[in-house]
Formats: sequence, structure tokens, C-alpha cells
Amino acid sequence: MVAITLTPASEIDIPELRALALTTWEPTYKNILSREQLLFMQEEIYNETALAKQMQHGQQFYFIQQEACSVGFLSLTLMNSTEQRYKLNKLYLLPEMQGKGIGKAALDAAAETVQKMGGKVLELNVNKFNPAKFFYERCGFSVIREEDIPIGNYWMNDFVMEKKLA
Repeated sequence: MVAITLTPASEIDIPELRALALTTWEPTYKNILSREQLLFMQEEIYNETALAKQMQHGQQFYFIQQEACSVGFLSLTLMNSTEQRYKLNKLYLLPEMQGKGIGKAALDAAAETVQKMGGKVLELNVNKFNPAKFFYERCGFSVIREEDIPIGNYWMNDFVMEKKLA
């Protein structure tokens, strides 16, 4: 198994989170979204003010670190305390770090973090055309519904997936 560490991020880390987002977002979505939609959504979600608001509204960001270097980030949110359901809002790795087992290790670490917080279910959204869907399925997630989310003049067409945690 690949050794990684999840390191909590705070508002002082927003510039580094934004830099990672700008490096990872375009390679992730360039074959899925139009260039215009990609740039709009990237700026809408990852400008410094938007990242600060996401933190203030409960998203907990973590740097994915390997050998003390940040190679990506993820974020988690408590969605429903009654169901003990958490959402993996984001999971992005630097393009050169993909395919090396780091994503699986980060997903496992996120699930472990959620379990330590009392979580029983981990949910995520994935674009219907994103090949990462198959990665999530291999990691034990299954599609529970489809969801179309408006953002500006565009739509995010997603599968909602979940994994029950032990």
C-alpha cells in the first residue's frame, strides 16, 4: 500500500489549495467539459473567496501528502448527522501522481477519517462522463442516483455514489 498522510488545511492554506486546484482541475475535466465551462467552474469553485466560504460552511479540506509533499487535496462534509452520512466533496491529485495508488490510499484515508468522526456512509458525486466512476466502483462505491446541478449557465451532470463504512 502507498504511504500517504492527510493533513488538515485551514484558511491560511487557501493559496496552496487554489494552486493545486488550478493544476489538477483542467487535466481532470478537459475531455468532459467545454473549455468555457471548465474555466467558468474552475474560477467559480476555486477562487480564494469561494474556498473560504466552503470552509466556513463546513467543508474540511485536507492536503494529500506523500513524503511531506502535497500531491493533491480532498474535502469532506457532514451531510446528515442522523444517518451519519458524510460527503467527499473533492478528491484531486496532481496529474503525474495519478495511477500510482495514491488516489486509493487517499480514498481509504478519507473513509477512515469519516469513521473516526462517527460516519457510517461516505457519499460523492462524479461526472457521468468521468472515468473516475470506475475507480470509485472498484473501491466499493455504487451509484444510488443521478443528479443534474446548475452552476451559472452550465450543468454538472453527475452520478451520486455511496459506500457504507464498517
